[in-house]
Amino acid sequence: MTHLSQPAVYIGIDVSKDKLAVAIDAQTEVLTFSNDDAGAAQLIERIRPMSPALIVLEATGGYERAFLSAALDAQLPVARVQPSRVRHFALAQGLLAKSDCIDARLLAIYARCLQPAVSEKRSKKQAELDALLVLRRQLIDTRTAHTNQMKLADTSFARQTQAQLLRKINDQVKKVDKRIERLIDSDENLSGRCELLMSVPGIGKTTAATLAAQLPELGKADRQQICALVGLAPFDRDSGKWSGKRSIFGGRGAVRSVLYMAAVTAIRCNPVIIRFAQRLQKAGKQPKVVITACMRKLLTILNAIARDGQPWKPSCQLQTA
Repeated sequence: MTHLSQPAVYIGIDVSKDKLAVAIDAQTEVLTFSNDDAGAAQLIERIRPMSPALIVLEATGGYERAFLSAALDAQLPVARVQPSRVRHFALAQGLLAKSDCIDARLLAIYARCLQPAVSEKRSKKQAELDALLVLRRQLIDTRTAHTNQMKLADTSFARQTQAQLLRKINDQVKKVDKRIERLIDSDENLSGRCELLMSVPGIGKTTAATLAAQLPELGKADRQQICALVGLAPFDRDSGKWSGKRSIFGGRGAVRSVLYMAAVTAIRCNPVIIRFAQRLQKAGKQPKVVITACMRKLLTILNAIARDGQPWKPSCQLQTA
């Protein structure tokens, strides 16, 4: 006598500031829980007996972190996805309406149809490092804005005020940098990983810390996958006999930004990147194409180093596949 297997359960969670709207695939009812520790615990207690195949929620500026952390602690398979991808998925189905209940049901369908990769549990220090890096980037953006405003100021008072603000921001950046350095030094895994990445000419402390915190897949994925994650994989734009320019987009902008600065430095001091850039320049490639290709080359080298656990050796041919 054969036993029919139970159908896989997929769950979608629409996250807002105060509540979690929960839809279970193939069920019409949408459940609501408070978006706090108590609500997360109640939701996990409710869905754990179902042994869900996958739980999907959107990245919502940090409001999803409480449940995501609790679900990972409970060893539930949960994936955090980008809202833009879910919206395109909805448009592909002709779904224009939007509400918490509709979005929760949509996420459950998204989970069943696309089955995105499950998120990985991060240590508290990794999470703190990520938060510090976000804070540092915000301070740098604010400093850039005040610097530009000071150049355009019409009065001495306005310029002096902007200068005072810039001094305070610079002091805060220094404090954050010291905090990041102490945090990395206090964690053996983080310090070892950053030291390994910094062995590559062109990679500084901020780049290494960003890669360690915001690109945990480094060393675990192949070079095509890691480039796609960062947004450095070139996409075709061809149709019939027409061949368009390849372009990059999407991916993790914060990681791509630090890699840009690292590549600019590497073109001056890294022998592998120098030769690579010179070959592209001789082939008549545009400067933007050269720097993007150097970023991609640098990333594949870093991926190989993280994978093999071996520091930079310029005399060796790195296997970046």
